[in-house]
Amino acid sequence: MKIKRDFILREIAGDILLVPAGKTALDLNGMLTLNEVGAEIWKMLPEVESEEEIVQRLLQEYDAEPAQVREDVSEFMSQLRKLEIV
Repeated sequence: MKIKRDFILREIAGDILLVPAGKTALDLNGMLTLNEVGAEIWKMLPEVESEEEIVQRLLQEYDAEPAQVREDVSEFMSQLRKLEIV
């Protein structure tokens, strides 16, 4: 999936943050806080073609209900789309 904006993933004082960089820093006010799974998804984005691929990778990594993983991935991706990040 294509990431349309510039961000740097950082862990600061135990928080995982997406810090806007370059022109993105001018367009968006503030940083985005991610949980551990959100950070995993962020790292996958350049390598995956679909949300379903993200779901499958997460199910291999975590012992979770597939329906819940799909819902969580869908919600996360929806937020990224809303902010025009993907």
